[in-house]
Amino acid sequence: QAQLVESGGGLVQPGGSLRLSCAASGFTLDAYAIGWFRQAPGKEREGVSYTSNNDGTTSYVASVKGRFTFSRDNTKNTVYLQMNSLKPEDTTGYYCATAGRYIDLLRGRYNYWGQGTQVTVSS
Repeated sequence: QAQLVESGGGLVQPGGSLRLSCAASGFTLDAYAIGWFRQAPGKEREGVSYTSNNDGTTSYVASVKGRFTFSRDNTKNTVYLQMNSLKPEDTTGYYCATAGRYIDLLRGRYNYWGQGTQVTVSS
């Protein structure tokens, strides 16, 4: 069964760091465009990072640029989101998703979507 599973969330103080993982099973991640998203209950989903499967480039939303970094380990079929200098406003659920084409990722046309991992930034 093909699925994405996120992990690595937790409680961290402002200014701290977390590394989220998104592990795929049943399919090969590097064939797909990959996005990290965050969404609080009752609020709109926000794209955090978008990675193209055409050229491997990653774009970040302005609010996380310079603080969050996407990476991948193809041997583990896993991608990561390194989050540094965390702020209370980063608190929410984080999800990874894939799409066959980068344009589909941007348009919200996902083929796989994980269950999410909660990040809480608080002192």
